[in-house]
Amino acid sequence: MSQPIRIFIADDHHIVRRGIRDLLDTEPDFTLVGEATNGQEAVDAVSELEPDVILMDLVMPILDGIEATRQIKAQHQGAKILVLTSFATDDKVFPAIKAGALGYLIKDTGPEELVQAIRQVYRGEASLHPTIAQKLLAEVAQPEKRPSTSDPLTEREMEVLKLLARGLSNQEIAELLVIGVTTVYSHVSNILSKLHLATRTQAALYALREGYVPLHEREE
Repeated sequence: MSQPIRIFIADDHHIVRRGIRDLLDTEPDFTLVGEATNGQEAVDAVSELEPDVILMDLVMPILDGIEATRQIKAQHQGAKILVLTSFATDDKVFPAIKAGALGYLIKDTGPEELVQAIRQVYRGEASLHPTIAQKLLAEVAQPEKRPSTSDPLTEREMEVLKLLARGLSNQEIAELLVIGVTTVYSHVSNILSKLHLATRTQAALYALREGYVPLHEREE
């Protein structure tokens, strides 16, 4: 049997944490490794526990979820954060994605959707509530000028970018291109650096915006 997915919850509402705990208990491959009632507790605990997936509320005392996400990603680049919040406003959505969240769900999401999202984020895939996806696609449609770079993407980096934008994980990209996962990770890091981006989600949006990957080619 494979190792269970280790999950951490950061939310200041006890009833929300309890509901999520009860849901996680119904999935044999999920295990809860810790909880936090504010962003600072989350940052400190994640460094110690190193969970596979972090469920992050955005509005919390002491340190909000956006800043907590930013600090966790700065300390643990591979951290996989799934935002679970009541807010779908632009001032929450875009900062959270830019901070490094891989998924963004609204708290009215059904149990099945949350379970699926946890598995997707665990695999390194983006998972977005339909409302959030619409906002991001609208953002993609807006023209944007990015600073030119004197260090363009290599042919291989462009291949990786296109596959990343189709929703493939590092493991899937490695298998498709017949290269090592660490090599894929290195290519992704180079892509983010060259394009002045912070996350895989931003890179995927960039590829869509530039027309490298038509929307209908994205894998669900």
